[in-house]
Amino acid sequence: MLERLFQLKAHNTSVRTELLAGVTTFLAMAYILFVNPSILGATGMDKGAIFVATCLAAAIGSALMGLIANYPIALAPGMGLNAFFTYTVVLHLGHTWQVALGAVFLSALMFFLLSIFRIREWIINSIPLPLRSGIAAGIGLFLALIALQTAGIVVGNPATLVGLGDLSKPGPLLAILGFFLIVVLEARKVTGAVLIGILAVTVIAIALGVSAFGGLVSMPPSLAPTFLQLDIKGALDVGLISVIFAFLFVDLFDNSGTLIGVAKRAGLMGKDGHLPKMGRALIADSTAAMFGSLLGTSTTTSYIESAAGVSAGGRTGLTAVVVAVLFLLALFFAPLAGSVPAFATAPALFFIAVLMTSGLAEIEWDDLTTAAPVLVTALAMPLTYSIANGIAFGFITWTVIKLLSGRTRELNSALIVLSILFVIKLGWFNA
Repeated sequence: MLERLFQLKAHNTSVRTELLAGVTTFLAMAYILFVNPSILGATGMDKGAIFVATCLAAAIGSALMGLIANYPIALAPGMGLNAFFTYTVVLHLGHTWQVALGAVFLSALMFFLLSIFRIREWIINSIPLPLRSGIAAGIGLFLALIALQTAGIVVGNPATLVGLGDLSKPGPLLAILGFFLIVVLEARKVTGAVLIGILAVTVIAIALGVSAFGGLVSMPPSLAPTFLQLDIKGALDVGLISVIFAFLFVDLFDNSGTLIGVAKRAGLMGKDGHLPKMGRALIADSTAAMFGSLLGTSTTTSYIESAAGVSAGGRTGLTAVVVAVLFLLALFFAPLAGSVPAFATAPALFFIAVLMTSGLAEIEWDDLTTAAPVLVTALAMPLTYSIANGIAFGFITWTVIKLLSGRTRELNSALIVLSILFVIKLGWFNA
């Protein structure tokens, strides 16, 4: 049955290798079980329900990817998108988390339709690679700011907007220790470095009496507080168009980049340089995102940590299915997730920020017409506390600078139309 489903021999792999790869991928991305409830819980959502929704969304998404596309790529609620959901849409813009879930569903539905009608290639190809790197870096810087705030290392200051927190307190010190530990373990190629860092800080915090221990295993909490609580009608408000677009845009490029990156490492790319079954993979991803919003979590997306499983030999969807099973088993560890303090997940956020900002190394900084829009995009996200604003400023800056510099060949209809729409959204025509 496994041979029929996953074509193991054709991919030069075995059941044992795929099992090992699945376990490796799960350990590399299991930190989301602790980080997601911590981030989304700030909206007022029930953390126990978020934990269950995270497990189920990851299990459903990974299983769909494995069975539909036969790729060794696992899915879970995406980093950056969960921060955007909480800190921008709910806390900054003032929408309810139910409306935010509605926006996630609508963006996933649009993603699904784009995948079905094959419009995604036109969108992906229309956005310049440097601008995509700027968006990824901006999300990374946004996560870094959230991590520093959560750890108490950066605090509000009425004179300078931000300032240094009290580093003599246990929270900031343990967060710094956790970050050092994660980076060192990752540099030494230790599997599950992020997860180990989170758990190590949690154990130390409990031992010092800084954090309480809620237990290890139990029956899963109720999903009822978040299940089918999305408000689609509220999300159809005109003011949420840019929010829905931001969810869609980030998910589309995050997925495309992850799929191509992991597929290259696994040797799954076609001779023409294209990814076979890309359409199936994106359909699986968008379907998983819709399921996630129904369960009560932010956008579900492909995880770059799948590359860890590929390095361990994973080549087929069986790897992703193993990850799905492990996320289902994780449902019984809700008390452990509840014992993890916010300052223990902050180092994980900051580490993800390091990875996301690395794309800036590929930018041609000598070309000012490229460097300026990229930097505007990256800095606007943390400084305006919004991924959507960063994307808007980036598009507008790229289009205006290229146009006025006589570099019209580097523009296309999609860039121009989106830039005009962003100008209207920002209200500049009404100023």
